[in-house]
Formats: sequence, C-alpha cells, structure tokens
Amino acid sequence: MVLHLVKLCVGCDSVEDLEAWIAHRLEEKRRKGQVPEHFHTTRMVPKKAAELTGGGSLYWVIKGTVQCRQRLVEIRPFTDVEGISRCHLVLDPQVMRTEWQPRRAFQGWRYLKPEDAPADIRSGGEAEALPPKLRRELADLGLL
Repeated sequence: MVLHLVKLCVGCDSVEDLEAWIAHRLEEKRRKGQVPEHFHTTRMVPKKAAELTGGGSLYWVIKGTVQCRQRLVEIRPFTDVEGISRCHLVLDPQVMRTEWQPRRAFQGWRYLKPEDAPADIRSGGEAEALPPKLRRELADLGLL
C-alpha cells in the first residue's frame, strides 16, 4: 500500500518560495560539483519506508494549508557528526501543486493515506491561475 507524508514547510510563505529555494539549492550544489539532488533532513526515520518510496509523496503545509507535494524518491537514514540519528528524505525537485487542504500546526511529519491526500491541480487549471492571496481568502471561506 502506498503512503504519503505531510510536513510543515517552515520558512516558505508560498509554493513559489519553495520552488525558488529548491532551484537555489540545486544550483549551489552544481557550482560546488556536488550531485544536484534535493532532500529534506528530518530527525525521525519513517518506519514505513517501502510504502513511502513505492509511489508516495511529501505533502507540504504552507501557511496552514497543504498546497503542494514532491514525490519521495528515497529515504536515507544516517548519523550526523554529533552522533544523532537523522534521515534524508530524497525528493523529486519538481513541485506539484495540489488542491488546498487546511491543516493545524504539528511537529515533525505525519503519515497520510492516499484517500486523504488532496488531488493535484492540472497545470494551467483555473485554481492555479488565481493569485495566491485570493486563493487563501477563498480557502479560508471554504470555497476552494
């Protein structure tokens, strides 16, 4: 069974911020001669790694709503220089916008069943064409 993760996207005010940050980090790695891959570091290692990497995604909560996702490519546990167990969630750098889904704040990440995940928005679709501020207001009113 495929599973997804949902996580707060701390430091980003919009999907565009996230996309710009990813592009910046990948370019920085290219300049340094490193492998240009995108990953997110987390403290806990998901126990259900096979279900997550078998078609799962990381859904990002931005400003209180799930707004986008990235496909999970690999989960790499490691121990940092201080001896603390951590994990790299290796992600496809392409960000897919989703329907907005309200989420309360939480720490860490949570598993998300496919039937509970918001649907993708078609590229160029009506909802994607709305300005982010208007989308937020409509979502707050329960109209998106």
